[in-house]
Amino acid sequence: MADLPGYMVTCVQSGKLACLAILVSGGIVLQILACALYNNWWPMLSVIMYVLLPMPMMFFAGSDASSLFTESSDNSWLNATKFLTGASVVGSIAIPTILKHAGIIGWGALIMELSSFFVFILSIMCFIKMDDYDDYASL
Repeated sequence: MADLPGYMVTCVQSGKLACLAILVSGGIVLQILACALYNNWWPMLSVIMYVLLPMPMMFFAGSDASSLFTESSDNSWLNATKFLTGASVVGSIAIPTILKHAGIIGWGALIMELSSFFVFILSIMCFIKMDDYDDYASL
């Protein structure tokens, strides 16, 4: 990508950011639709976990978020990040599942909740994949 002109690089980077924005807004729309279509706002409890999901990565992993995929036991903060992120992921799946098991929400709301969760996870993975932050200094 270094051989492309500057305006083309900026256009590609803007497209990546626009794609991430579309993914996140799609996840939010699915979350709201899961509640509004079935006239039951209990599935909004998952939003707490969605807010907590990126927090350990922001606070403990810092700019080295790609190191979450390696197996190094010498950094205890990174291990705490992996644990807290995993607990948040399990909570994001468990809350709608428990609500369905208790009979509070229906199958449609559960499916929309879980699809919203997977859209959010896809957007987080795409964000981690775009770890070339130095290119955004030109914007």
